[in-house]
Amino acid sequence: MSTKTLHPCQDSSSNTIFGFWLYLMSDCIIFATLFATYGVMVNNIASGPAGRDFFSLPFVLLETILLLSSSMTHGLALIQTHTGHKNAVIGYLGLTFLFGLGFIGMEIYEFLHLISRGINPTVSGFISGFFTLVGTHGLHVIAGMIWMLVLMLQIVIRGLTVINRTRLMCLSLFWHFLDVIWICVFTIVYLIGEI
Repeated sequence: MSTKTLHPCQDSSSNTIFGFWLYLMSDCIIFATLFATYGVMVNNIASGPAGRDFFSLPFVLLETILLLSSSMTHGLALIQTHTGHKNAVIGYLGLTFLFGLGFIGMEIYEFLHLISRGINPTVSGFISGFFTLVGTHGLHVIAGMIWMLVLMLQIVIRGLTVINRTRLMCLSLFWHFLDVIWICVFTIVYLIGEI
């Protein structure tokens, strides 16, 4: 009778991924609170505009396509870790970063454009809720991009070690989580806001 023992790194990886799931659950609570706040404030426009007065669905759809494309390329990077192709992993992570950068660039442009038109968080509860919800998601994307750059550097220096694979798995969970949150933002804020 043989017993299978786990390598200490494998056990540590499992604990790390489990811990990261717990972190994502806490992030879910943050976003649930932001969505609830937005839901309460959505009709509190005071003398300011409603969403349908300034939302541009084609623009936001392009943002959405960029973020969803980044999720696909990140998935391809994760697949390449199983084949051991370090350069392919770095290449797909680089593409993911560029898609994320395009998404963030568009979001910053949208915010600056709205502020230049006098549509800022002080105008109404709705605008404040909008900036807070969308901005918090954007900050998460920026954090993910910084993490991605650091991880790419670690892979270049150390290769596809067990630790780097675990970090890549956690980043994958985080990045796909941000996609799910953005789909909710796109639907609840932009699509319903156009009605």
